[in-house]
Amino acid sequence: MCGRFNQTASGDEVAEAFGLDEAPDLAPRYNIAPTQPVAVVGVQPKTGRRGLASLKWGLVPRDALGGERGFINARAETAWEKPSFREAFARRRCLIPATGFYEWQRHDAKRRRPWLIRLASGRPFAFAGLWSRRPPTPPRPLARS
Repeated sequence: MCGRFNQTASGDEVAEAFGLDEAPDLAPRYNIAPTQPVAVVGVQPKTGRRGLASLKWGLVPRDALGGERGFINARAETAWEKPSFREAFARRRCLIPATGFYEWQRHDAKRRRPWLIRLASGRPFAFAGLWSRRPPTPPRPLARS
């Protein structure tokens, strides 16, 4: 997955594409970036049905220290063997609905141009996703002056 994507399909289109029982209420989003909330499709443990949830984009390993940055991408070929992804890969997978993603072309040292990549049909597709539960970060002490 890249660093930016969009989700402009209607709730009905997402429900049809991913076999959801209910059409979610989705507002179009044109520039979804890391650390923002994203809609994900997962299996609800109690019912075994697919449902939509909102998760923050970025996987922070469970053993990470409070301020450590997370990951936004994992290589499918090696995610299962990396300590940062192993547990999520085994137990917590999801689908991330999208209608397009951005790739960047460098024009010169200062300028890059975004290109939107999407299906010719305009239908939604999905990225494979991993998720984790992380205990809340304890508050940091205030700096003394």
